[in-house]
Amino acid sequence: MTLTFREYQQRAGDTAHYPDAGHNPIYPTLGLAGEAGEVAEKVKKVLRDNGGNFDAAAVAAIQKELGDVLWYVARLAAELGLDLEQVAADNLAKLASRKARGAISGSGDER
Repeated sequence: MTLTFREYQQRAGDTAHYPDAGHNPIYPTLGLAGEAGEVAEKVKKVLRDNGGNFDAAAVAAIQKELGDVLWYVARLAAELGLDLEQVAADNLAKLASRKARGAISGSGDER
């Protein structure tokens, strides 16, 4: 199944059952941080337990966690009145500009 970011964001809202959903950016922010940590934990275990080899089982486990990350990103964007499709497009434009200017590496949001 192929979805646009907009479709995903709308459908993610169907499962948004948390305190004051629709008016609570704090909950998805905390969830996003937690799920990103779970992705990092899965990768850490690949290094520790599997010599850095991302076998099919490890990739599948990480894919599930990335889905949770995506859900929280979609919900946080919705809570802030942002269109996830526009967020994605703006991010790609920002990165393309940095690449064109030779500023893709380094630090700082406004490079």
